[in-house]
Amino acid sequence: MTKPIRRILAYVDGTEQSVTAAQYAIVLAKSLGAELYALYVINTRALSELVKAHIFLDSEQEEYHRDLDEDAERYLNHVRNLARSKGIAVTAERSSGAVHQEILAKVREHGIDLLVLGEISQIRSRRDELYNETERAMRSVSCSVLIAKNEERIAELFDELD
Repeated sequence: MTKPIRRILAYVDGTEQSVTAAQYAIVLAKSLGAELYALYVINTRALSELVKAHIFLDSEQEEYHRDLDEDAERYLNHVRNLARSKGIAVTAERSSGAVHQEILAKVREHGIDLLVLGEISQIRSRRDELYNETERAMRSVSCSVLIAKNEERIAELFDELD
């Protein structure tokens, strides 16, 4: 029988929920013998909108982009260390662009079977609903999507891994 889940992608965006999702993806990868990928997307679409709205100057955009680049590397290193501590190899990647499009591209590129996301934040307005990139990704990918909830339970499962 073919394994139902061979490749797992955890989307990491720097939130606690996304780190929990990465831990759960590690648990699943170890339990299922699946390949693990982690992705952090620098949302250049949002950066461009901040410049258009005159919230940032062009020079500030470059500085902010560098800060986001450093954040991406820090969070991906954290996921690498979490996976390494459980004996799991992870392919960690960083990209830039519209979040949902980058996630969709990585799902296609790597033949991902399962996308693991952190719990999606509460939608406070119609605008939030339209611009929630993670939710857009969830709706547009061709693979199954798992929303990681119950942080305590996931932490227990992660801690119990050999």
